[in-house]
Amino acid sequence: MKRFSLVLSALLLASLLCHAQTQNDQEAMQKAWMEYMTPGEMHKMLAEDDGEWTSEITFWMAPDAPPTTTSGTSTNRMIMDGRYQESVFSGEMNGMPFEGIGVTGYDKARKVFVTTWIDNMGTGMMYLEGQWNEADKSITFRGTMTDPLSGGEVEIKQVIKRIDEDTQVMEMYDTRDGNEFKSMEIKMTRK
Repeated sequence: MKRFSLVLSALLLASLLCHAQTQNDQEAMQKAWMEYMTPGEMHKMLAEDDGEWTSEITFWMAPDAPPTTTSGTSTNRMIMDGRYQESVFSGEMNGMPFEGIGVTGYDKARKVFVTTWIDNMGTGMMYLEGQWNEADKSITFRGTMTDPLSGGEVEIKQVIKRIDEDTQVMEMYDTRDGNEFKSMEIKMTRK
């Protein structure tokens, strides 16, 4: 009987310790989630770009191709209570209407900017990740997009540089056959 009482006491003690640990884990998890879900300084920086923008676009279909130019407009607005910025673009490309939607955010846990892009010139989605460079006020994103010719993925780099509070330049670089080339440049000016 004494042995049974010792075993029962040990089980009760283990249960209490486990419950206390579980409660501490739950509190730590709740604190981490609250921090993760609360917009921070990088989200405030994104919000500075809210508003109406005009775009002057130059793009190259291949490294040795002549450039083509067009223009468009975009509207940026923070969504989901300041967690992400939605950019809605409209313009013309190769004589056809062009529409696109981008969503950019900052993943506080991973400490990285993330962005996606969809448009009416394809059925794929572009996904990129990047870091803020305070020295030159830019974000360099890297990721992939679908190459409709091969059906495979193409590595891309996108650099967005803040010239001043009303001017930004975005450069896009494609990698083909192991060689990176500038495929697009967009100069954005706040209206």
